[in-house]
Order: sequence, then structure tokens, then C-alpha cells
Amino acid sequence: MEKKEFTHIDRSGNPNMVDVGQKKITPRVAVAQSIVVLGAEIMDLLENEDIQTKKGPVFQTAIIAGIMASKKTSELIPLCHPLGLDDCKIDISITENRAVAITCTTKITAKTGVEMEALTGATVAALTIYDMCKAFSHDIIIKETKLLKKTGGKSDFSR
Repeated sequence: MEKKEFTHIDRSGNPNMVDVGQKKITPRVAVAQSIVVLGAEIMDLLENEDIQTKKGPVFQTAIIAGIMASKKTSELIPLCHPLGLDDCKIDISITENRAVAITCTTKITAKTGVEMEALTGATVAALTIYDMCKAFSHDIIIKETKLLKKTGGKSDFSR
């Protein structure tokens, strides 16, 4: 069995950006999801699959914020490579137990993957929903953020 090691620490134990110079350029896709529980009071305000506030439509604003954040991931997470995404899509839906599911799908053809970009997009979209709804209630819970799938590169992953 291959011994796993942290990739962002060099042999001296210092932080290290991974050298992707020798990696092959391949198509890569990552899908991440965040779940937000808004509570019945806020969910009762749902009209036409969005919540209208004085700040604007909550879900539409969260989609834009998530896409913008995905594009800026390397500015937020110190050892991430700056990437020019080929695509970033954010889907917001209501689950059967009335939670908000935010799914961010990122794509690139490159030497490194886009998992962090998908996770960042889903997370910032969730934070945007919180920000836009907090005046109504602070009983909002960002329940979980997780990687659902990644393809391309050394190994694929699917939850």
C-alpha cells in the first residue's frame, strides 16, 4: 500500500505549492455541494423558486457570488494554483425536507484539478444566502459542504 503524504508540505516541513509542471493536461471536472437550512419562516417566503428581499433575489445573487468566488479561489486559499476555469455552474434547489441544496460544478482542461474551486463556489453561495436572509432570522444553518465528484488527473472520486 502506498504511503500517503500531504502534498503542500515540502521535505523540510515548509508550506509548498505543488509543482504541476510535469503533469499532463487533461479535462477535469469537480462537483461540490453545500446544504443550507433556512427554517420554515424563511422557506415560507419562497416564491417562484427564489426568495425576494430588498437586497434582491436571494438564490440568483448566490449563484453570481458562487461563480465569482470559484474564479478567485487562488486568492482565498494560499497554495491553490490560479486557474482560468472553462466553466462554472451553480444549481440551487429545494430538497424534500425543505433545505436548500447548492451544487457547484467546475470544469477545466489543465494540469491540476478544480475541486477547491467547486468547494469555494458552493460555500460562498451558501454564505451569500445566509447574508441575504440573516435580517429575517439567525436560525440559519450551513449544514455541510462536501465534494461529490471529481474526474481527471491521477484519480477519480465519487460519493
